[in-house]
Amino acid sequence: MGAGMMAAGGASAGQAVAGTGASAVELQAVLERFAGFGVKASGGAGDNACGDWLEGLLSAQGYACERQTFDVPFAEVRTATLTTGGVQAQVLPQGVVVPTGPGGLSGPLRLASSEAGLDGAIAVVVLPFRRWVSLADPTASKPVADALARGAAAAVLVTTGPTGEAIALNVSATKPGFQKPVAVLAPKDAEPFLEAARAGQGATLTVDATVGRRPAYNLICRMDRGAAKTLIVTTPRSGWFDCVAERGSGLAVWLTLAQRLAAAKPKVNLEFVVTSGHEYIYLGGEEYLAHKAPKPADTHAWVHIGASAAARDWHELGILRPLPSADPQRVLTATPQFIDQARAAFKGISGLEAVYPADRANAGGELVNVIAAGYGAAVGLYGGHRWFHTTGDDLRCSSGELVAPVADAFGAMITTILP
Repeated sequence: MGAGMMAAGGASAGQAVAGTGASAVELQAVLERFAGFGVKASGGAGDNACGDWLEGLLSAQGYACERQTFDVPFAEVRTATLTTGGVQAQVLPQGVVVPTGPGGLSGPLRLASSEAGLDGAIAVVVLPFRRWVSLADPTASKPVADALARGAAAAVLVTTGPTGEAIALNVSATKPGFQKPVAVLAPKDAEPFLEAARAGQGATLTVDATVGRRPAYNLICRMDRGAAKTLIVTTPRSGWFDCVAERGSGLAVWLTLAQRLAAAKPKVNLEFVVTSGHEYIYLGGEEYLAHKAPKPADTHAWVHIGASAAARDWHELGILRPLPSADPQRVLTATPQFIDQARAAFKGISGLEAVYPADRANAGGELVNVIAAGYGAAVGLYGGHRWFHTTGDDLRCSSGELVAPVADAFGAMITTILP
C-alpha cells in the first residue's frame, strides 16, 4: 500500500484520519495479496504468512509489533467423503475434527429427525435455511448432540443456506466438543443421501485426517504517543477457508486506519491488533483481552472491524449473479456516546447506517466480549454475506471499490471521537 492511503503530513490530525478518499486500486491490491495467502486456518501457512506480511507493513510505519502466541486445534485432511450406493460426495470435517481413520465408518444412514433408532447409524441433521455461523447457535449444535446421545456413531450436517455450498461452523476450542465424527454436507449434494437416509440404506463416512494442536499468534502493533489513554483497533485475520470478503475486507479497512493514524499523530496511544483463532469462537480475541489489552480505564475507545465489512451483494435468480453493490447484511453498533457520530459517518452506507446500541442484544463478534469486560467506549462491525464460511469466499466476493467507503467512514468516525 502506498502514499495514496496516507494523508498529507501538513494536515490536522482529524483531517489525516478522515483522509481524502481511500484508493480502491490500493485496497484491491490488499484483497488480492490477502487472497494469495490461501486458506487462513489458525496457525496454518496462510494465516502465518498474512501475519508476517502485516508485521512488516506496520513496522515500516513505526509501530512496535509483538506476537502473542497460543495453541489452537488443527486438522490436516487427506480424505473427507460420504458414500452410499454408487453416490459419493465431498464433505467438510467439522471442527474440532474427530477422524474416522482411513477406512471410514460404516452404518445405516438415518434422519436425525425420525423416530427410528439411531444406534450405530450415521445421523443426517438438516438445518433450516440460514446464513450459518457457529455451533454456539443451539439450533445447529443441539440436534447433533441429541443424535449422538441417541447412539449415532457419527453425524452429517446439511447446512441449508443461500449458496448451496457446505458452511463450516465456528466452534469452541476450550469447551468439550463432539466425541464422535461430525461432517458438513453441501445442500446441493444432499438429496441422494436424504433419500438413502429415509430408507435406512448403508453408507460410509470417511474423515481421514491428522489432528492435534499447533501454535497461532495475535499480532499486536503499538505506537506510544506518551498519552494517558489508548485507541484500540482490532480485526481477525483467520478463518476456515480463503475468507476474502469475510476477513480480507475488514483487514483492508484496518490497514488503512493503521496507516492514516500513524501519519495523523493523534493525542492517544495506538494499538492495532490482528487476531488469529477467530474460528474457535474468538479464541485469539479472548487471549488478547485477557492478557494484553490495556485496561478499560486506560482505553480511550475500542474499534472492532469484524466479519464481512464490505462483501458483494448477489441476485438470487436461480443462480447467484454478482452485483456491483455491497451486501447490506452487516451491522454497526456503538456505545451511547458514539452513536450519533457513527450514524453521521456511515450515512448512506447500506446496512451500516442503522447504528444500534452496542450491548449484549445487538453487538456481535469479539465486541460482545469487549463490552462484557467493561470497555464502555466502543464501536464494532459484524456481518455474514452469502458465501460466508464457504470455500467460495474468494475475490468475487469483495472489491476495493466496496471497501473504500467503509474505510473512509471509519476514518471519519474516528476523527470525531479523538480527543
